[in-house]
Amino acid sequence: MQKPQLILIDLDGTLVDSVPDLAYCVDEMMSGIGRPPHGEARVRDWVGNGVERLVRRALVGQLEGEPDQAEFERAYPLFLELYARHNGERSRLYPGVREGLDMLASGNSQLGCVTNKAAQFTEPLLGALGIRDYFGLVISGDTLPEKKPDPMPLLHAAESFGIEPGEALMLGDSVSDVKAARAAGFGIVCVSYGYNHGRDIAEADPDAVIDSFIELEAMLYPQAETAEQL
Repeated sequence: MQKPQLILIDLDGTLVDSVPDLAYCVDEMMSGIGRPPHGEARVRDWVGNGVERLVRRALVGQLEGEPDQAEFERAYPLFLELYARHNGERSRLYPGVREGLDMLASGNSQLGCVTNKAAQFTEPLLGALGIRDYFGLVISGDTLPEKKPDPMPLLHAAESFGIEPGEALMLGDSVSDVKAARAAGFGIVCVSYGYNHGRDIAEADPDAVIDSFIELEAMLYPQAETAEQL
């Protein structure tokens, strides 16, 4: 894989394990409307398509289906209030992420973060975890008219940096990231540990699957590794 001029990185499930915060807020929301909590393990399988979809899944107790609209209209504002208050308290960077970001930042590639999370939650989370300054551009789920799996956010980022899509790479964890990258003409590398509703991300056929950001150095900058060995 050639060294990319632009690397766009997904947030939830790729950089950050945000499920502990999300699960806490889901369970507090459920309690607030007089229903039993779900627990972190169940919520983990529902994350990955934005907080509105997460709330709908929590209300029906499964990945597919639609809740009663009146119940949703009661629960959703409560979740937003809870998440605004607790976002970043329990979330953690995945092992190897900070080291990987340091390596990518020193490799002269432009870095951007592209997520479906709303900007009101994206920026505080990046700040709370101390990684906002790595990214020259942050595109959230409500920055543009479309979000992943639509290619618009990726193409907008490439245009903003003046880089051709063929010289760009997406790092993600879900089938939405793969679909967006393919449609935009980006390369796509996925992490094995993220949020893909319990399915092996390799089934989506990304260009590569990695277990840690640390693996990116040998993949993207093999000449540097070879020079160090000489």
